[in-house]
Amino acid sequence: MATLLFALLFAVGIAVTVGLHEWGHYMTARMFGMRVRQFFIGFGPKLFSYRRGQTEYGIKAILLGGYCDIAGMTNQDPFTQENPQEAMAYKPWWQRIIVLLGGIIMNIIVAFVIFYAVAVSSGLPNPHAVTAAEVGEVKCVSPQQLDAQTLAPCQGEGPAQKAGVQAGDRIIAIDGKKVEAFTQIREYVQSHAGRTIILDIERDDQRLDIAVPVEKVTRLDQQGNSIEVGAIGVSSAPITKEKYNAISGFAVAIDYTRSTFIASAQGLVSFPAKIPSVVTSIFGGEREKDGPVSVVGISRIGGELAQRSMWDSFFLMLASLNIFLALFNLLPLPPLDGGHIAVVLYEKIRDALRKMRGKKPLGPADYTKITPVIVTISAVLLIVGVIVIAADIVNPIRLFG
Repeated sequence: MATLLFALLFAVGIAVTVGLHEWGHYMTARMFGMRVRQFFIGFGPKLFSYRRGQTEYGIKAILLGGYCDIAGMTNQDPFTQENPQEAMAYKPWWQRIIVLLGGIIMNIIVAFVIFYAVAVSSGLPNPHAVTAAEVGEVKCVSPQQLDAQTLAPCQGEGPAQKAGVQAGDRIIAIDGKKVEAFTQIREYVQSHAGRTIILDIERDDQRLDIAVPVEKVTRLDQQGNSIEVGAIGVSSAPITKEKYNAISGFAVAIDYTRSTFIASAQGLVSFPAKIPSVVTSIFGGEREKDGPVSVVGISRIGGELAQRSMWDSFFLMLASLNIFLALFNLLPLPPLDGGHIAVVLYEKIRDALRKMRGKKPLGPADYTKITPVIVTISAVLLIVGVIVIAADIVNPIRLFG
């Protein structure tokens, strides 16, 4: 019950994120004299609304999105014939793009503000610190896992310690493969039980190649089943946080915004390839921890973090969500913002080419010609969304066992 309540708290954060995204569209549209007919958070049945001026504001029951209804987004909107001076489709192309980017820019600003607030309040790890694959502790290896959080006692030296690995060593590569994060080391070791691996170690000013036999141990998977994996008895160095002042906080917030944007882009590129494993997880397969999650799944994870008072991680995940939403909406696919931007740029290029040939501009594009594309993409997004939501309900990603 507690996790559910905290998950609802994160869902509220998502609703605020959506609201600010739509507010970015709303403010830029009003700035350029466009009429906004409706501004709603959520979908489905209307909970309440009120009208102020030309706009109806309100909240709907399903807080999984929202919308800002700008009059005349296309020339198929009947409103464009009534009052074309207030219609988006007849505004200058650059104004339309700014309005379409309004929500995306707002998400990036929100993420930056969260990163900045955390940096100056409780602190963030230095993004330039070289600790990605630093060994924190060299220890014995437990032969088995008793439950989700407890390992059986162990004694003596583990394989890595016997081989000469020391705390403070930085692992640069394993078997010639470069590593940048300790998670890569763990995954590689787990999949090479019973074999000997070569660790490329950086120690002070030395580079060492250390052969380490991988011990076969018993661990529990996410479903609680016993599986055999490899272990060598090393753990990562703790990540230390630095508290920044009001000035230096700006630089680190920019760094985190940029690096999160790059990581989100990489995740988005790999997204289609991960869908089959998500489908498999619905029917009992193992769920990848770095796989896609829905609003349901990310709210659950946020709830786990809040329940354990891990508020920094709670807000950092919300910041990452804002960056992902900004990037996702930039995709040049209708009905996303990026799809509408692509249409505006198409109109501009088309009319520029017509002008070079001495012809008149054609004006706003006919959206009826791309309706099948819009319907198809919307259907695909809906199906993928349902699949990921189902996986988050049946076989959710758990951070804490």
